[in-house]
Amino acid sequence: MRVQSPCCNFATLPTLLYNFPMHEEPIILNGRYELLERIGSGGMAVVYKATDHTLGRTVAIKLMHQSLTNDPDFLRRFQQEAHAAANLTHPRIVTVHDTGQDGRRHYIVMEYVAGRTLKDIIRSYNADKKLLPVNRTLALIQQVCEGIGYAHRSKIVHCDIKPQNILITPDDRVKVADFGIARALSKMNNETNDSMVWGTPQYFSPEQAMGEAVTPASDVYSIGILLFETLTGVLPFTGEDGRSVAMKHLQEPPPMVDSLNTAVSPHLSQIVNKLLSKEPSARYRTAGQLARILHSYRQAHPHSVVTPMRQSTAKERVVSPSISLKAETRPTAVAAPKVTKRKKKNRVTAVKKPIISKTTAVDQTAVDQTAVILGLITLVALLGLIPLWFMVYQAWSG
Repeated sequence: MRVQSPCCNFATLPTLLYNFPMHEEPIILNGRYELLERIGSGGMAVVYKATDHTLGRTVAIKLMHQSLTNDPDFLRRFQQEAHAAANLTHPRIVTVHDTGQDGRRHYIVMEYVAGRTLKDIIRSYNADKKLLPVNRTLALIQQVCEGIGYAHRSKIVHCDIKPQNILITPDDRVKVADFGIARALSKMNNETNDSMVWGTPQYFSPEQAMGEAVTPASDVYSIGILLFETLTGVLPFTGEDGRSVAMKHLQEPPPMVDSLNTAVSPHLSQIVNKLLSKEPSARYRTAGQLARILHSYRQAHPHSVVTPMRQSTAKERVVSPSISLKAETRPTAVAAPKVTKRKKKNRVTAVKKPIISKTTAVDQTAVDQTAVILGLITLVALLGLIPLWFMVYQAWSG
């Protein structure tokens, strides 16, 4: 198995990050979409701000790299995933307007969103030695969960959730971008028994690191990484290459968030730790369920203070944001470590036990109350049968 660092490792879609020069002669795809400026680039595609001359609106155009478009299997699966993503109509998801082909250029047309990525916002706070307020962080991640949760209800898993794919408008509305491409590659590799694992190693789940099938719980893990990074300014797992990061996802427990940010309560820290469980069944099942958990927590624990950034020490497992950035932007393909079934089982047991015992106390209380109620109902039913038993006894003895 190999780990391919990231399939979309760039600041995606509508945020203007770079001002690359365009050709002197404008490029118009299929006589309709005029490319205005290049706003993003990465291993999978190049993204442009463009004008749709037919409808007179600004859009984002993602041009797929030719190395991918030469693969008919990928194109077929990408079209299937793009069509599925186009049916996701939700205020928290970037809308897919169209897909097309102009000669050898294959492209996807999306909603243009003015704003910044979550990654940009995290970096801007880190540059000032600060962390985002906890309540703002939870408000943003809750919106992410609402969008991803809608996709989960539509039987779609994102597969590549990372802060570069989370777009934030000036009024703090969230738009989740880049559905479809990573999933198309994942499905292609699963069907062809390819050992390549597509995704961003800093954000993908342990099961993705193992090359296993993704589920909504895989997205929940990635959202947990988002929440951890936004609350602390650093990533829970980093390394020199994708293989070393994958090993940490598989084997190492994450640091506790409240040890890195004093504004985070132990309760919230346990929620984050549950999201980062190695075993999918120990996490919340879907992003929608997590959205409800975060909403309830926000109502019970309002926060508003901007927390100074805690300086990491050499003994901690996390690294500075500058080192994290270096690891993110260096795509490599390496052999992932082999993990035996026995090691994986022992690892899951070591991490899962404390998480469940600390984070499910409220759920357990609800279960106990339900058991008491059911017991009382059963007792009443049994007492109601006493007259019937007495009549049967009289008939039998008389």
